[in-house]
Amino acid sequence: MTDQIKLEQLAAIMDVLQLAEKLKFELRHSWLSNGRQESVAEHTWRMSLMAILIEPLLDQKVDLARLLKMIIIHDLVEAEAGDVSVLDQIRNPEIRKIKQQNEEQAILKIRQMLATSNGQEIYDLFYEFEEKKTFEAKVANAIDKLEVQLQHNHADISTWEEVEYDLSFVIGKHVQFDQTFVLLKDLIEHQASQKLEEAGLNVSEIRERAISTFS
Repeated sequence: MTDQIKLEQLAAIMDVLQLAEKLKFELRHSWLSNGRQESVAEHTWRMSLMAILIEPLLDQKVDLARLLKMIIIHDLVEAEAGDVSVLDQIRNPEIRKIKQQNEEQAILKIRQMLATSNGQEIYDLFYEFEEKKTFEAKVANAIDKLEVQLQHNHADISTWEEVEYDLSFVIGKHVQFDQTFVLLKDLIEHQASQKLEEAGLNVSEIRERAISTFS
């Protein structure tokens, strides 16, 4: 590979990094324990840390490098398409379709930007995460869901919407493939239960409603 080709590839990488910088200020619905709204980049960072910490405990060997790539890439499209809250998607299913279309266009753009280097790999990893068929994709998805709830647990309950009370108890379907994640889900769910109880809410009633609504 000549220096000229490498310079062209590096210039394209710099363009993607400039795009990705938006993730540092693209805000999610989640709030932090200090009362500040969370950025997409912060969510992705802690997902990556969770993967590193949990990897030795998993029932099955995981390709950690591939897992970390998938985690870091899975929300990269939001630098172009923006973050869309799960709550908004629940309230309006049409928003989910628009989100999917925008993200498909975004990952195509990123693939094209990196066409002379690893654009196709990034494109493939994005869809591997979305399809959730491989072990690494299932792990990434479980970590995604668990990190979201963990962050809610850290935040003041005044930042929770009522539907988020219910969503605290429907993560189980994402973790059944690995006992480590089942145990971690139980710990995070118990933490959420304590938070709801401390706020004077009826946890049993919320759990029953959640199961009937979202199962």
